[in-house]
Amino acid sequence: MSNPLCPVTGEPAVRHVQWIKSGSLARLWKTIHGVNARPSFGQVRRFGLWESPTGLYFFDPMIEGDHAFYTQYYEWALRKKLWSRDTIREEFVLAARHVKPGDRVLDVGCGFGSFRDVIPAEAQTGYVGLDPNFADNTANEGVINQSLGEHLADHAGAYDVVCAFEVIEHLASPAAMFAEMVRAVRPGGIVIVGVPHVPSAITRIPNLLMNFPPHHLSWWTKPALSALAERNGATVESVEQVPWGPFESLFYWMERCSPFKCTDIHFKNTISWHAAALMGFLGGRLMHALWKRPKGPKRTDEGSGLLLVARRNRGEV
Repeated sequence: MSNPLCPVTGEPAVRHVQWIKSGSLARLWKTIHGVNARPSFGQVRRFGLWESPTGLYFFDPMIEGDHAFYTQYYEWALRKKLWSRDTIREEFVLAARHVKPGDRVLDVGCGFGSFRDVIPAEAQTGYVGLDPNFADNTANEGVINQSLGEHLADHAGAYDVVCAFEVIEHLASPAAMFAEMVRAVRPGGIVIVGVPHVPSAITRIPNLLMNFPPHHLSWWTKPALSALAERNGATVESVEQVPWGPFESLFYWMERCSPFKCTDIHFKNTISWHAAALMGFLGGRLMHALWKRPKGPKRTDEGSGLLLVARRNRGEV
């Protein structure tokens, strides 16, 4: 059997990390989060976790969660107060620095549209958020139920800044979505993408279910993000680590409180690994309640993710 192809470069994976049975994941999604992942998995019996030449980790096959899966998962996260309608991620703050007064901003997979609250007031009137999973469940202005492909039919090249925070890791074709983002921004405009990364605290937490299908399908690196931009009509301006914020720091503390840290293997369907995940979660929630974000040098270790800022090439049509 040949190695699967990297979803960014199309080159064969260089390393197989591990196999994970879909049945084990489905049972855990139901037990822990009350979410039914089986319809999303279909007939897939197992997933392979692979590393590409860019260092990107990706699952094969890349099976996306369906609308029902995300509706159930986000309802659970809101009930457990792991997320709120007014959550401001640290990556929002970094990205807002690239938005000028009067810019037209498109936020793809915008959730509750919270990014709108941190950009300049003069740009908020030109803000548009796209999210089929949230458009009917948000009071924020400018959030519509439309895919990016549908939106492009009438709005190609219409925006000064196009962004997607914690979105492309959920997709089977991240490069196709990035190419659409480039089409949505004017020549010379800015494209911003925030992603989870590897290695990181999140990838060292044993059996961290949110990091597996059908939720996260890829874990990113700086070279992978650079390749994503350069192969799809954009020039990289920066790829920076996102520091730990009040929301993201829960995962920092979970990794600190876990009795062991993952290296090559990230999931095992055993009592000891499930117990380690539970211990990390309970200890992490306690430390997070006490300390929130880590202080001092700890905030700048690997951070909570990566933020790509790229500029659409002016010759692109």
